[in-house]
Amino acid sequence: MSTVGKQPAATTRRSILAFLPLAVAATLVIVLAWGLNRDPSNLPSTLLGKAVPDFDLPPVQGRTLGLSGTDLKGEVSLVNVFASWCVACREEHPLFMKLTAQGTVPLHGLNYKDQPDDAAKWLDSLGDPYRRTGADVSGRVAIDWGVYGVPETFVIGADGRIAYKHIGPVSEEVLTRTILPLVESLRQQAEDPYMPEGGQ
Repeated sequence: MSTVGKQPAATTRRSILAFLPLAVAATLVIVLAWGLNRDPSNLPSTLLGKAVPDFDLPPVQGRTLGLSGTDLKGEVSLVNVFASWCVACREEHPLFMKLTAQGTVPLHGLNYKDQPDDAAKWLDSLGDPYRRTGADVSGRVAIDWGVYGVPETFVIGADGRIAYKHIGPVSEEVLTRTILPLVESLRQQAEDPYMPEGGQ
């Protein structure tokens, strides 16, 4: 009788164990499909809408102006996290040079975990589009900004709050369709603090 009573339980355990790999595989497929359908440049940031972190960085070697949280108040601007060892940073760099030449919006650089000589040589050879550059040699400030990797670009409102975060190299399309319209909207809001988001 004891043997007969145990057979259904043993069969149930075997059924569950046989089903387990299938359940794990199905879960992995769902997670991967969700990840593949997400735009990595639109990862949420807990800092959106919040004031920029309190920081004060010395300038990149050869530059005179460092970067601090107080420098990011009073006008709408962009902060670009870059490094000389970052291949994708080279991809967006000509676009930033063009942006600065046109005087469209102030652009500041946060140099992430770079050797001072390497950062200086990189900007000297490719051109320096930044109004200010902060040398974050330890990477501590970038962590406070919630940086996942380089490059990343932030849109900062005149009130010193983070309005947008783009992960990865900025393309012409992202610049013209997302970043610059947001810059213009933030400028209008700064002039009229009672203007609703998106215009009139």
